[in-house]
Amino acid sequence: MVTLTASYEELTESSAVALAIRLGLIQKSSHLTCTEIGDGNLNYVFHIFDHKQEKGLIIKQALPYAKVVGESWPLTLDRARIESAALIKQSEYAPHLVPAVYYSDTALAVTAMEDLSHLEIVRKGLIAGKQYPHLSDHVGEFLGKTLFYTSDFATDPKIKKQFVKQFTNPDLCDITEKLVFTDPFFNSETNDFEEELRESAEALWADLDVQAKAAELKRIFLTSAETLVHGDLHTGSIFASETETKIIDPEFAFYGPFGFDIGHFIANLFLNALSRENEHEQQHLFDHVVNVWATFKEVFTKAWKEDSIEAFSVSDSFLETTFNRILKEATGFAGCELVRRTIGLAHAADLDAIPSPTRRIQQKKAALTLGKTFIKQYHAVETASDLVALFQPSVKE
Repeated sequence: MVTLTASYEELTESSAVALAIRLGLIQKSSHLTCTEIGDGNLNYVFHIFDHKQEKGLIIKQALPYAKVVGESWPLTLDRARIESAALIKQSEYAPHLVPAVYYSDTALAVTAMEDLSHLEIVRKGLIAGKQYPHLSDHVGEFLGKTLFYTSDFATDPKIKKQFVKQFTNPDLCDITEKLVFTDPFFNSETNDFEEELRESAEALWADLDVQAKAAELKRIFLTSAETLVHGDLHTGSIFASETETKIIDPEFAFYGPFGFDIGHFIANLFLNALSRENEHEQQHLFDHVVNVWATFKEVFTKAWKEDSIEAFSVSDSFLETTFNRILKEATGFAGCELVRRTIGLAHAADLDAIPSPTRRIQQKKAALTLGKTFIKQYHAVETASDLVALFQPSVKE
């Protein structure tokens, strides 16, 4: 349901409750509580809970600026429309893997959705040492279904071009273009890192092979409108338990390259692996890296055989060529994500949470090395196991 409101105003905990009651999403009661729980960089997130009915609700509101920086970095409110539309589109193919959307308002930049407070953010759980046995099964299924069915392989080209227009997301793509594909590879003001990493950062900036490959990858990101990608699929954008997984926050969604989401998810698994003390603790993360790719391929292949409208889908070699290209590009994107999460504006808490300052710097240097390796060698990768094989030499340099 989409409604237009007269004007925009920033919600408070009390006005968020009033909105939910006015919309009939929750009943007026003395047992209601509301807490602003947004710990991200761009939005308010309100958790409203009726303790008598034991019923919860999430109201998310986009701010007209980047919360992480302030009003000096203005942002379009249209990203709220894109997020709710992406969740609705993704729910057509994987309804059990995304939160249900109850209401959206384009002028107020609000989306009301399913309460997922019975689950936990995967990044936080992984940092605490928890394991999610079905994480890569579920993420692989989500990627296989949503990436296939929103592409030209399953959508009439004319309709798909309308989707490209609907999900054009210039402001948030600009953030990715700068913070993932550009600024970390230069001595940019947005970069943020410890002085102990300066020598490693300067070596990265001076590496002409890295520069050339990063430019290739940025060009792919800019020009490959292949499918509806989530756009920010890291472990902080996933709620999970041992049995359930929900993928959230697709406000960066746009029509981009197949490998982008895959690469970002894999990179964030490696970031957590770098925070672990030994290979035994890392192994389940390596297993997820291999399995998310295997599951993606399996789900994508099944959809290809059953629902492809591509005339050349009868060719198995075309499918394999497609997979080979996707994995290579995903590897390069993973490398860029590793670099930017280490010396760029938005860090990964996995590495920042390492208690020993000496080890923290050591592992961040390893993350930069692994990122450079993935970027330089992305053309050569043939299997997901190759990525795991590249991990150990990189972290020991």
